[in-house]
Amino acid sequence: MEVKKEVKRYAQEKTVSHSFMDLECWQKAHEFVKTVYVVTKQFPEYECYGLTSQFRRAAVSIAANICEGYRKLSRADKLRFMNIAQGSLEECRYYIILSRDIDYIDGETNDRLEFLINGLSWKLNGYAESINNNPPSNSHASH
Repeated sequence: MEVKKEVKRYAQEKTVSHSFMDLECWQKAHEFVKTVYVVTKQFPEYECYGLTSQFRRAAVSIAANICEGYRKLSRADKLRFMNIAQGSLEECRYYIILSRDIDYIDGETNDRLEFLINGLSWKLNGYAESINNNPPSNSHASH
């Protein structure tokens, strides 16, 4: 009987986050940001204040809004920040398309960015859905 209680307690601890860094959606967002920085280093220098800057800012905005929303107390506030992150994610989708279409990235880089953004989108949408469907509490669901 004691073992079952311990297993249940461990399972509950695995689903509770203690920091935004525990969230899988943030982890994926952070990985995406780092990749965008590496990729955009290869963009033409004259894009420094154009596409490079816009792409980087939008990517950072995804992760930053997940962080900010994580500590908000109300469901509505949390969802608002997740929605802003989702909007920035879609902005990045466009920058991937544009970068490919103007030959700033090759097919392999395009595929890598699409793979990362699709995984991030799935996790972010899941996290937003869990916020929307679960009553607010002092602990944060991990997604």
